[in-house]
Amino acid sequence: MFKSLKRSLRQVGETDRELVRLSAALPRTRADDVLTTLSVAANKSRLWWAAGAVLAARKGATRRGALRGVAAIAGASAAANLVGKLLFPRRRPAAEEVPVHRRLTKRPTSSSFPSGHAASAAAFTTAVALESPKAGLVIAPLAAAVAYSRIHTGVHWPSDVGAGALVGVAAGLATRRWWPVHPDVPARTAHDADAPPMVDGDDMLVLVNPNSGPGGQDPAAEARHAWPKAKLIHPDPATDIRAQLESEIDAADGAIRALGVAGGDGTVAAVASVAAERGLPLALFPAGTLNHFARDVGLRSMPEADRATEAGSAVGIDLGEVEIEGTDGLDRRWFVNTASVGGYPELVRIREKLQERLPKWPAALLALVRTLRRATPLRVELNGRRVAVWLIFVGNGTYAPKGFWPSRRPALDTGLLDVRYLRADLPYSRARFLLATVTNSLTRSHVYREADVPELEVRLLDGNRRIATDGEVGPLGNHFRFRAHPSALTIYRNHRGTTSD
Repeated sequence: MFKSLKRSLRQVGETDRELVRLSAALPRTRADDVLTTLSVAANKSRLWWAAGAVLAARKGATRRGALRGVAAIAGASAAANLVGKLLFPRRRPAAEEVPVHRRLTKRPTSSSFPSGHAASAAAFTTAVALESPKAGLVIAPLAAAVAYSRIHTGVHWPSDVGAGALVGVAAGLATRRWWPVHPDVPARTAHDADAPPMVDGDDMLVLVNPNSGPGGQDPAAEARHAWPKAKLIHPDPATDIRAQLESEIDAADGAIRALGVAGGDGTVAAVASVAAERGLPLALFPAGTLNHFARDVGLRSMPEADRATEAGSAVGIDLGEVEIEGTDGLDRRWFVNTASVGGYPELVRIREKLQERLPKWPAALLALVRTLRRATPLRVELNGRRVAVWLIFVGNGTYAPKGFWPSRRPALDTGLLDVRYLRADLPYSRARFLLATVTNSLTRSHVYREADVPELEVRLLDGNRRIATDGEVGPLGNHFRFRAHPSALTIYRNHRGTTSD
């Protein structure tokens, strides 16, 4: 067995030396300078960070690909540099193996096997291709050039590069375990709805939030261009959005046939609640930073919203509702995405702040650690059953994936609430939760519970807590009643939906 292994390794070494000689024998061209520059540019994955920044400039599949690519590089670099090079020490090719003009000014001194540059290049390309095959095809030649540049400059044997590429591909594919790839298509709903065509926004009242998007860009100009006949209003800082809209509707004395909103999820939720209660269809222009609700509905831009309103194309979707009973009496709120009690609002806030400088999953894990470290257990009754929890998540509809990182809804017409919570009444529950999250075994952990139910009653046994709905912090309460309302909202959307690459 050992003789066979030695023979195989000897054959690999001989093949490596022959391929390096063939590469060194290539005539001098301008490509030598290009390959040397690429090899240096890829040090510490700087080239891929730059490529990721370019891809992330556009919303959708390319941005997700950039984030997945950065996460894949982290895994590939750790596997190649922290594990592979320590377990398999190997001398690099001698500098004399290649012509002087190709040699790097600063040659690496670590183990030659495997190639970290090839691992990072393959990891980034594989991860990007999972989200956007077209972007992956564009990046692949650059990744191949970086990988070959390590042979061309004489700092790696070909087998080092091949092994590094395999490590990178495996790291890119492994991201699917923690971050499943899903089709970039709108959530389905079986409920078509009747809605009047809104030609140029006639008889439409549109609320535009000028501070909802990134950089504080006012979407009013786009809304005015699409719906020139609509009445546009901005939120009045001195008035609740719901009260402001209801006042405008009452003053119009039946002339308003549809509502519109240009803003983020919090603004959308407020306008959607009025639309549902007044029986008015809603036109949605996603103008926020994240636009989770618009993404699930299938609206990515103002032209898509405009086409749906012009055609009178609409569907019925579910809404969630929560009644909040506390020291100030009874309050009632609708939510289009999620509601939460306990540490979840803080977790989301920290995660979104960290995502400004970290990839999605590292930011989420760090936010989880910080939140759990500061959290105090909640003693509650969930539908009459007593339990201690760290946090409770309630989704409007069934979210995917399961676990504690819900990101999308495959359907908007389930008539159910997606309830998830973390138990605090088991030994080492926080540590067990973190371990299960890292290993992606959360759905099998005893500290995590989930259920899809039409209603949920949460009664706090100790004091009051604030509730958060659609990212907005709500009032204090000690008794919360959640309900799903099937087809409560009529929203303009092209029936075939939209896709984007």
